[in-house]
Amino acid sequence: MMIETSTKTQKILDIDKQIDTLVKKIELLRYVNPINIEEEKQKFFASKYLTDPSFKYPERDFDKFKLHSQFFALDLEAIEDEKIRNLYEEIIYFYSGLIQCIETIGEGKKFYYNSLRSFGSPTEADVENAKFILHFEDDSETDPQFQPKYSPKEAEAIFRDYGKHYDFDYNIKHSSTMSAIAMVLNSTKTLVVNRHHTYSENEMAILTNHEIGVHMVTTMNALEHTLKIFSHGFPNNEETQEGLAVFSEYMSGNLTLKRLKELAYRVLAVNGLAKGYSFSKTFRSLHNTYDLNRESAFYITLRAYRGGGFTKDYLYLTGLKKIYNFYREGKDLSTLLTGKVSLEFEDEIKYLIENNLAVPSKFITDSFGENNNTNETIDFILKNLK
Repeated sequence: MMIETSTKTQKILDIDKQIDTLVKKIELLRYVNPINIEEEKQKFFASKYLTDPSFKYPERDFDKFKLHSQFFALDLEAIEDEKIRNLYEEIIYFYSGLIQCIETIGEGKKFYYNSLRSFGSPTEADVENAKFILHFEDDSETDPQFQPKYSPKEAEAIFRDYGKHYDFDYNIKHSSTMSAIAMVLNSTKTLVVNRHHTYSENEMAILTNHEIGVHMVTTMNALEHTLKIFSHGFPNNEETQEGLAVFSEYMSGNLTLKRLKELAYRVLAVNGLAKGYSFSKTFRSLHNTYDLNRESAFYITLRAYRGGGFTKDYLYLTGLKKIYNFYREGKDLSTLLTGKVSLEFEDEIKYLIENNLAVPSKFITDSFGENNNTNETIDFILKNLK
């Protein structure tokens, strides 16, 4: 999209361009995933779950001090429109927080406190919601759709076939250094597949809708805007984006109790982190108290403890509840697909569109067209989350 530039608009574009130059290397997931997961997992299991893993991380390749000073030297006062100026001010503080997260990865409490500032921590209500979900009986263990079936290569073929739903091109690569089983790298339009994982039918149904149907859709929609903040992200965009992604699983009829329980375990893992529990204590809580198999318990604990304490994972459940309520109120989800945006900034997104500084979503998550959920238990749970 090309914007017709007045002097006022040019000031906004100039600030946006400067921010774009500064943040191109700030992709937290690129740095926070350990590079020695498999080795440390084997050691942890051999220790009978008593010796905490010692993770190593990729090298950071930016000058943190220079980045911080350049961010706060930006002349925001040049933006005359107060609503837009305030938005950019919040964005700068958000990006500054992400830099602090990245620069302290692997430094224990330092990273944890920076993560808290950027992503928050579960409330008592969040923990109660997680425990509420875990009360429901799940008989999925014997269901064929949950059994390992597809190799990473076969999974890639399924992803490529599903991607034909949308008129855009993206990359797929395989990685052995990731805690997730698949994820989208926004900056390179890449879907990364975990080469150590064997995928079930249900996981593929979930991941196609979640990773391509939302994360890749918002990546591609963001590129339609001249303003790069849609690509780099609004404050708190993780909660909204993950909420949309899990909601797409629900709308496509693929959200199961097993999956909801996974999100609940993530909340409990982050809560264990917040209580000061060691990696091994949180793992043992999930594995022994909640009877979660040790592979799943390890990776869920890893996700929460990587970097020194990464609190983001509890936001999947809070985000899902917020998006579910938003949908039930009859509101337009397409506004939230315009890029890496946040529910809290819905009015600002509409304001930018009305003032020809942004455009409506070009690509719409296909599962949002019709509610195909037939699981009454899932509906009951979502309606009753606090």
